Amino acid sequence: MKAVILLSGGLDSCTVLYQALAEGCECYTISFDYQQRHRRELHSALAIAQKANVIQHQVVSFDLRQWGGSALTDDSIDLPTGRSLEEMSQNIPVTYVPARNTIFLSFALAYAETIKAERIYIGVNALDYSGYPDCRPDYIKAMQEVFRLGTKQGLEGKPVKIVTPLLYLKKAEIIQLGNRLGVPWELTWSCYAGGDVACGVCDSCRLRLAAFAELGLKDPLPYAQNSN
Repeated sequence: MKAVILLSGGLDSCTVLYQALAEGCECYTISFDYQQRHRRELHSALAIAQKANVIQHQVVSFDLRQWGGSALTDDSIDLPTGRSLEEMSQNIPVTYVPARNTIFLSFALAYAETIKAERIYIGVNALDYSGYPDCRPDYIKAMQEVFRLGTKQGLEGKPVKIVTPLLYLKKAEIIQLGNRLGVPWELTWSCYAGGDVACGVCDSCRLRLAAFAELGLKDPLPYAQNSN
């Protein structure tokens, strides 16, 4: 079974790739260079794809900086740092990139239909404290309907299926799953700050560090500042 995996280079997407491999899929990975602040993640995506021996790894490039609207695409917007998990859960953060997953899934769908893939795997998570609107079950359900109505495969009764293995897992549970699958955490990248070493204080770093700490495990990545 052919599957397209959205691979950012982060903890979640890497776990999803290894889940797809465990399910016997022929994996084609796709990453996106949208001129994000943390383009360092693309190096991790490539390393992970190579480690996993995927069939093909591609990077799609476009520039969302021209629109901005997010701390990840506009350097004039400060990244939130040092926030508690409770603070992260209160509002949609400035790290939300408008319609990002819709853009990503559209590219992945075009690729999947071209190679006649049956599945698209994406590491969205409804329980993540970030609360992005395009990571929720109702959004995925709506996009699945788009896949059914807007493609040749869909009209022929065989729409590409969106697979979301992490949708209802807490971050610590994702790490436990990844450990069972043999995910190489040392190759992954979660930091939003854009440096060569993970900052340890942005929301993404704090979520990751808190999950490893909850399990009594040490994150193999070095951090400029460990917030836990």
